[in-house]
Amino acid sequence: MRLDCAGKVLDLSQPAVMGVLNVTPDSFSDGGRYLQLDAALRRAETMVEEGAALIDVGGESTRPGAPPVSVQEELDRVLPVVERLARELPVPISVDTSKPEIIREAARAGAGLINDVRALRLSGALQAAAASGLPVCLMHMQGEPGTMQQQPTYADVVAEVHAFLAERVRVCESAGIPRNRLLVDPGFGFGKTLDHNLLLLRHLDRFTDLAAGVLVGISRKSMIGALLNAPVGERLAGGLAATVIAFWQGASIIRAHDVRETAQALCVCAAARAAG
Repeated sequence: MRLDCAGKVLDLSQPAVMGVLNVTPDSFSDGGRYLQLDAALRRAETMVEEGAALIDVGGESTRPGAPPVSVQEELDRVLPVVERLARELPVPISVDTSKPEIIREAARAGAGLINDVRALRLSGALQAAAASGLPVCLMHMQGEPGTMQQQPTYADVVAEVHAFLAERVRVCESAGIPRNRLLVDPGFGFGKTLDHNLLLLRHLDRFTDLAAGVLVGISRKSMIGALLNAPVGERLAGGLAATVIAFWQGASIIRAHDVRETAQALCVCAAARAAG
């Protein structure tokens, strides 16, 4: 499977690493490190050298409890970075946003993929994404970032997340976004307890029938910290273990902060899967 991301091709026949580039002051892992344009470019270049198949630019933190950001502030953070990276890097640039204004302007600036934690549910977002002609990743989130981790509850987390994403895929198809331009993400850590996250990881193969591919973002997340009793900076080994499981269960794109290590782990997995 190959995704056309504004003229740059993303090959999903092999596992792809999505490098995380947060241009925010308050993201849980790397907030404030890449606010300057040159610093963002250098980090993106390094991730591509380390094996990133695409770069995901985010201008609004979605960590638990994160405050909202205005449209203008998000535009000011994201657009210069997207425009420069799209011009200077050989890989597609994804924009991590839910707002229709950002979707439209990022597409004009050269973004190749829309990565939306709200699955195009904000007013106008579906129409903006359809008009852009870009591939879209639809993520599941119970609640909103400010409250999503207070008391998430499900009768059957796997079935409910699958049903939500299946419905969002149907809505997108009705709006003119074909299934072969859609990715789905179960949303690890977005309105889920540790047990919910582990069940989704164990049954990730259930989601491979929904769209062109499954994207997972598990890098450095609190579920790894809870299992290992480890702070953010000491979660690499646990995150790689989860990455290996996710790939083996059908994930095609892994969103990661530690690109080189993630790419190496996936290379070994892909070789083992292809053997014999």
